[in-house]
Amino acid sequence: MSWWGKLAGGAFGFMLGGPLGALLGALLGAVLGHNLDKGLDMEASSASPQEQERIQTAFFTATFSVMGHLAKADGRVSPEEIAQARAVMAHMNLDADMRRAAIDLFNQGKLQGFPLDGVLQQFRQECRRRTTLIQMFMEIQIQAAYADGRLDPAEDRLLLHISGKLGIPEFLYRQLERMIRAQMNFGDSGRGHQPKSGPTLADAYAVLNISADASDAEVKKAYRRLTSQHHPDKLVAKGLPEEMMQITAKKTHEIRQAYEIIKEARGF
Repeated sequence: MSWWGKLAGGAFGFMLGGPLGALLGALLGAVLGHNLDKGLDMEASSASPQEQERIQTAFFTATFSVMGHLAKADGRVSPEEIAQARAVMAHMNLDADMRRAAIDLFNQGKLQGFPLDGVLQQFRQECRRRTTLIQMFMEIQIQAAYADGRLDPAEDRLLLHISGKLGIPEFLYRQLERMIRAQMNFGDSGRGHQPKSGPTLADAYAVLNISADASDAEVKKAYRRLTSQHHPDKLVAKGLPEEMMQITAKKTHEIRQAYEIIKEARGF
């Protein structure tokens, strides 16, 4: 049974406390019949199936609620941002119940008084030292901000705040932002609009996060590193919800496309 099936069925041996638990409480309390204020000790030392399911729940809850909060950063929620959220849900192949849950979390994130910092702090604690998982979360949020084809200054400030709360330094956030911006020309990437043009060589270098004067060895190393970071099975093992495997698979495909463009240009 998936993490969602156990959650909806009340079969978890735990529930999240804190802000994330409060969001789930508003969503599922009547179904679960559990007290969401009872969390597990954060000092669990080993990754068990139960811990993985807990992280998956936290990732799902934080992803859509923070996405809703981000959509309000520029003062309004655009049709493109709504389309982006729905596209993420579509890529996840959510069933009707999970889709309703994701939409409800998105709407909770838009509300005044949404406890952003508390949600981020707890999400970071749940992920522990899984930096690739936290980075994947940021990539999804940055991609959502680009739903209308541009990054509003208010959205950029909020994303920088979010990354800081998750322990991501500004230079890494800027790298991720450039990578997502370049990926906009590698297919639709789940956005609510189509790319204006095909990918360029400059886009390919940006996706691999390397400069045009990098050596062939550096290009290959960057490709292997990014492919490993975005490998669906590895991310799921770290706590990514299984339903998000298609999102990561699409990202690895775009990374592969970028690598092939560079290979063709260099002739190796």
